Amino acid sequence: MTDPDASLPAGVDRREFDGRDRLATRGEPVYGEPTDGEWRAWDAGRSKLGGMLELGMDTGLSGGETVLYLGAANGTTVSHVADFAGPTYAVEFSPRPVRDLLDACEPRANLFPLLKDARRPETYAHVVEADCDVLVQDVATRGQADVAVHNRRFLADDGRLLLAVKARSEDVAAAPDAVFEEVLADLESAYEVLETRRLDRFHEDHLGVVATPR
Repeated sequence: MTDPDASLPAGVDRREFDGRDRLATRGEPVYGEPTDGEWRAWDAGRSKLGGMLELGMDTGLSGGETVLYLGAANGTTVSHVADFAGPTYAVEFSPRPVRDLLDACEPRANLFPLLKDARRPETYAHVVEADCDVLVQDVATRGQADVAVHNRRFLADDGRLLLAVKARSEDVAAAPDAVFEEVLADLESAYEVLETRRLDRFHEDHLGVVATPR
């Protein structure tokens, strides 16, 4: 049986918090998560990427990567990413969560907040480094595949797309499996899908996708 922890990036550990083994990163706490010295618990129930790691998906993350994160919201997940990654660009469209995101950025010199719309990558193309190693996408909007395709421009040819597809954001009335099939088909113009896993253990009606650019 495959050990799900074998694919964890450097800088991510599994430690005991409140009697439970949980993923953890080193960094200042952001959302009231339990801490153990310099370690902070990574709550997979509040993080799609955390759920993908808990399920043992081969994200390709190893530590130190340049990351473009789309849908950073309040900084819950992207702050954990910045704890072990290199330069991390955090794109968020809504001003209110960006205020919290700024607090998460303050102790993290490698975390750069961008109040931008992920559907319009041309508005931050002058800021984000070309050839990012990883594109993480967690946006609650229709056209999630289109967002990933349009942001392909920032991803290195050997990089990874880590996408959390939200079925209800695409079509609240459609069966999730049908939505996932359509999104995967729409990705084909720009990406080769390497792995998919349902994230229902942590996030109902979500699909985790690992892909590489074509």
